[in-house]
Amino acid sequence: MNKYVIIGGVAGGASVAARLRRMDEQARIILIEKGPYISYANCGLPYYIGETIPQREKLFVQSVPGFAQRFRVEIRTLSEAVAVLPKQKTVRIRETESGNTYEETYDKLVLSPGALPVVPDWPGVQSEGIFTLRDVQDTDRIKQYIQEKEVESAVIIGGGFIGLEMAENLCMAGLEVSLVEKQPQVMGSIDLEMANFIHQKLYDNGVALYLGKGVSRFEREADGLRVTLDNGERIDCGMALLCIGVRPHTELARAAGLRIGETGGIAVNAHMQTSDPDIYALGDAVEIPHRLLQKPVLLPLAGPANKEARIVADNMVLGNRHTYNGCIGTSIAKVFDLHVASVGLNEKLLQKEGLPYAVSHTHSASHATYYPQSKMIDLKLLFHPENGRLWGAQAVGSQGVDKRIEMIAQVLRLNGNVTDLCETEQAYAPPFASAKDPVNMAGFVADNILAGRCRVVQWQEVAHRNAEQSLLLDVRTPLEYAAGHLPDAMNMEVDHLREHLSELPKDKDIIIYCAIGLRGYLACRILSQHGFTRVYNLSGGFRTYQMAVKKF
Repeated sequence: MNKYVIIGGVAGGASVAARLRRMDEQARIILIEKGPYISYANCGLPYYIGETIPQREKLFVQSVPGFAQRFRVEIRTLSEAVAVLPKQKTVRIRETESGNTYEETYDKLVLSPGALPVVPDWPGVQSEGIFTLRDVQDTDRIKQYIQEKEVESAVIIGGGFIGLEMAENLCMAGLEVSLVEKQPQVMGSIDLEMANFIHQKLYDNGVALYLGKGVSRFEREADGLRVTLDNGERIDCGMALLCIGVRPHTELARAAGLRIGETGGIAVNAHMQTSDPDIYALGDAVEIPHRLLQKPVLLPLAGPANKEARIVADNMVLGNRHTYNGCIGTSIAKVFDLHVASVGLNEKLLQKEGLPYAVSHTHSASHATYYPQSKMIDLKLLFHPENGRLWGAQAVGSQGVDKRIEMIAQVLRLNGNVTDLCETEQAYAPPFASAKDPVNMAGFVADNILAGRCRVVQWQEVAHRNAEQSLLLDVRTPLEYAAGHLPDAMNMEVDHLREHLSELPKDKDIIIYCAIGLRGYLACRILSQHGFTRVYNLSGGFRTYQMAVKKF
C-alpha cells in the first residue's frame, strides 16, 4: 500500500488528494493543512466581502468531514509542516493549537503550499486596520473589522487582479475607495490603452485613482489611518488593504535542499517532480514553462494549478507518463460591469524580450447589432510582423469577452497565426455572435496588415507625429467630426473622398482615421489605388486614440 502525504489543502492539494483516491483505492492519503479549512474558493473571497456571495458557506467546495468521508483521506487541519527530511522520507508536523510536534513518513510527497502576500517594510505597515487577503481567515478579519469599526473608507495598495476586485467589492459594501498603484496603470498583464478602459470604469464608479505613485508610510490616527504617498500626498481612511502581489511559499522546499528556480519558485520538471524524485510540487509555489517565451515563469492562477494537480496524481500512481507542457497566461477579471481578459504576451514583454511584433486594434459587436443589447468588444492583437504567428491578445467589454479570449487562446496554444483567426469557427446565431465574429474581424485586420493592403500607425506615433510632414485626415461624417476630433485634422467623409482627391497632398504622410478603423481602411484602399503611396490608417481609430491618451 502506497502512502502519500500532501502539504497544503486548498485548490491544488485537495485536487491531488481527490485524484489520487480515484486512481488508487488502496493508498493511504494524508492531507496536511495549516489552516482550519480545505478546498475553498480563494477567487471568491472578494465577492463575499462585497456580499455578491452573501453566504459564507458557499465559499467551501468541500467540508473537512465531507471530503474525508467521500475520498477516505486523513485530513489534518491546524497542522503545519515545519520541515521536510528527504533522506528519511519524513515530514515534521506541528499541531498549531497544542504545539505538539511529530513526524510522518511518506512514499511520495506533494508540496502545494501556495503563495504568500507581499508585505513591504514600510513604516507603520503593521498598524491596526491594514490587511492582506489570501485565505478565509483574512476575509473574516476584514469583514469583521468593517462591521465593528463602522469603516467608511478604504485605501487599496496595488492594482492587480485582487486589488481591482476588492475595489469593486468594497464599493459594493458602501465604502469610499481609493486605489494606489505605483505603475502608470492597473493590471500589468495588459497595455496602457486597454488599461485606460479600466481606469475610466473605476473613475465612473467613484474610485479615486493614484497612478504612478507609491506608498511612503502608514500612520495610525485616532480616527483611522493616514497613508502617505512618495510624492507627499496623504490619504485618510478607515482601513487599508495590501494587494501588491504574491511570492511563492518556498521556505519548506529551500530548507529541504530542493532546487529553487531562477524565478524564485520551486523548480520542477515536466512531470512536476522536484529535484527529489519522490517529491512533487505544484501551484503558486512552483515555476512553470511559458509556451511562448520558452522559459520558466511564476503564474499564480487557479486554472494551471488544477491541471497540474491531475498530472501530479497520475504520475505518482502510474509513473511519470504525463507531462505539463506549460502555460500561455490566459486570464480574466471583472471590474464592475467591465470584463477584462488577456492571453499570451503584451507589448511590454515583447519589447523586453526583443521579439518583433505588429499590433492591431478592432472594435466589434458582441453579437449581431440588429439583435437587442449588443455591446462593444475592444480587442488588441499582437502578432509576428512577417509570419503572422500570434503573440497575444487583450480584450475589454461587458459581454462576450471571455468567449473571444478563449477562442484566441486555443489558436495561440497550438502556435497558430492570424490566418487561423480568420478561419476560426464559432457558434453563430444573432443573440450570440455575428457571422463575422470579433475574432474573425481581428484576424482579417491583422491579415490585411501582413499582406500590405493597409499600413497602420499606432496611437503613440500619432501623438508624437511631425505635423509638418504629415496630414491627419478624418473620414467620418461632419457631425462626428464636430463632436470631437484630433487636433489639426482635416475632415473629408469617406463616401465623398473620390471627388476630392486633388485636394490631398502626395508629398506628405496621410494618416487616416475614423471612429474604429473600418472606414479608415476603406479610405486607405481608395487612396492607395489612386497613386497615393504614403497612406496610413490609425489602428483602432478615434476610439483607441481617445482612450489611450486620456489622463487619470
